[in-house]
Amino acid sequence: MSRREQIEALLADEPNDSFLLYGLAMEYRKEGAHAEALARFEQLIQQTPPYVPAYFMAGQMLAEAGRANESRTWLRDGIEEAQRQGNSHAAGEMSELLMTLGQMGE
Repeated sequence: MSRREQIEALLADEPNDSFLLYGLAMEYRKEGAHAEALARFEQLIQQTPPYVPAYFMAGQMLAEAGRANESRTWLRDGIEEAQRQGNSHAAGEMSELLMTLGQMGE
């Protein structure tokens, strides 16, 4: 059983577990299944409170895929949410990536 399959099996019992959803998104990302990864990141930011690391990883994945405009949107939203949650470290990481994307253009 692959790591992704193991996580999916655990999610069958705990479908809203943030750590499992995040782990599944990261496995999809590693496999190059960006649409599936993005769907899990979306699921994570719909939770209450939104899961801040999902914004950063989605932004990073989209940037690597050459989808800079989408990446910028995820990062801007993530910075706002991180600030709302008092997570200055995450906001700083996303700000740094956003600045890099601004210099890269599209």
